[in-house]
Amino acid sequence: MFTPFKDGVNSKGVCKMKRAGYIFISIALVLFFAVPSLAAPEMVLRFAGQGTSDHTGTIMMNQVAQEVLEKTNGRIEIKVFPANILGDYTLVFEELMRGTIDMACISVPSQFNPNLEVTYINCFVSGYEQAKEVFAEGGWLFNKMNELCNELGVRVLGFQVTGFIGTASTKPVNEPLNPNVPKGVLVRVPNMDVYKLGAETMGFRTVTIPWADVYTSMQTGVCDGVNGMDTVAAWDNLRDVMKYWYQTNYSVENWNYLISEMTWNKLSPEDQKIIQEACSKVTLAGVDLAEKDQERHLQMMKERGIEVFTYTPEELKPIFEAVSATWDQLKGKFDPAMIEEFKKVYAPK
Repeated sequence: MFTPFKDGVNSKGVCKMKRAGYIFISIALVLFFAVPSLAAPEMVLRFAGQGTSDHTGTIMMNQVAQEVLEKTNGRIEIKVFPANILGDYTLVFEELMRGTIDMACISVPSQFNPNLEVTYINCFVSGYEQAKEVFAEGGWLFNKMNELCNELGVRVLGFQVTGFIGTASTKPVNEPLNPNVPKGVLVRVPNMDVYKLGAETMGFRTVTIPWADVYTSMQTGVCDGVNGMDTVAAWDNLRDVMKYWYQTNYSVENWNYLISEMTWNKLSPEDQKIIQEACSKVTLAGVDLAEKDQERHLQMMKERGIEVFTYTPEELKPIFEAVSATWDQLKGKFDPAMIEEFKKVYAPK
């Protein structure tokens, strides 16, 4: 028999309550001392991207976010928004200028300064090893793009190389390595002078079609192919309609890691260095991944029955010489002095 307490809890119940109390206090102490690691970040940055969630570019964005989180001990959290969730690259760039988006990994639009198309000029990078030098922090292209973007309130942190460009077609291309022969193919090109000039120099007839209509245009014969996209993009978007893929490597698709100058100025010098180093690191790693992505997607094309043509740098030489000889024609579009600088650095030796 036991003695009841006033509140109706017996001595056995009291022991249970005491044990529960000890457990509660222990948990509270653990949580108290764990607060620094669980505390909310001091700064949350929005990082906009245009690649799909499984694209190499998005994987690299997440790597940047993770490295910054770890090296700032959780003070800075970067939230990644892939697949144009925050808008396409033209809108995102405007938001970077305004400071309403903090960071981005996107193509750089040229509506605010045509000179920003310098990164898309054809035939100045011939392979992935050279790409590591061309797109490295501190190189001519990095410094020039940063200079041009700084004028618009945006800072360049690095590049995301997504792969070399080729031509997707529904019918065979005539002598693809001979720029003096009409190709017999009408190709869609991006609405940029650099792509139009490059394609026409190689012997293609060109047309500009909104990207959303490209697949249907190839399917219905409005155009015969697409010139101006890398291997991964061709596979992702056109594998059901293209029959031929020519890996001519005449241009390299690249996006920029960018940060709003307004956001940059809110960061301490130490945190600026952490973010810059993280983006520089993925620039180099991204080149190797792009090469692997290209080889993997070329194999996938072959397995699907698409005829794939690849070439050595020596075989591509006639294309590169013909296209680089047209760079002076871009002076009507770009700053002539910039083109002269570009030629001194990248003209074929």
